[in-house]
Amino acid sequence: MSRWRPPAPRSAPYITREGYDRLTAELKHLWKEKRPSVTQAVKEAAAQGDRSENAEYIYGKKQLREIDRRIRYLSKRLDSITVVDRQPEERDRVFFGAWVTLEDESGITRRHRIVGADEIGDQPGYISVDAPLARLLLKKQTGDEIWLRKPDGSEEWFEIIEIEYF
Repeated sequence: MSRWRPPAPRSAPYITREGYDRLTAELKHLWKEKRPSVTQAVKEAAAQGDRSENAEYIYGKKQLREIDRRIRYLSKRLDSITVVDRQPEERDRVFFGAWVTLEDESGITRRHRIVGADEIGDQPGYISVDAPLARLLLKKQTGDEIWLRKPDGSEEWFEIIEIEYF
């Protein structure tokens, strides 16, 4: 006889202070500015009469649902994430929040910042701490070499040139 057991608690996801502030600002904008203006537009559209054929009303209601969904997501997410707003003691190693400069076999350099999953896409060069490249970089130091296996089976070589924290 098997018993249902709740899933083991996962560690809280991490986010930088800047990412947390951006999500908080988005939540505030949606709640204080966007939602009230869309609500007013829906109210005005509803006053025009037949709602079944009123495109403005239907579209406004759809917008409200999307806004409410995003507000619920952000509210829950902000309560469950851990803000990392201090630098690690070992600044010569790669940890969460680090800017890492890599050089490939061709001598081309690229710069990445290791951030939380909620922050990728916000800024160029940001990669999720869960990404394969970030996992390879964690706890490495300047001068270390890594081999990244791509989905097609090929490998790419990188050397860590610089590690910075701001």
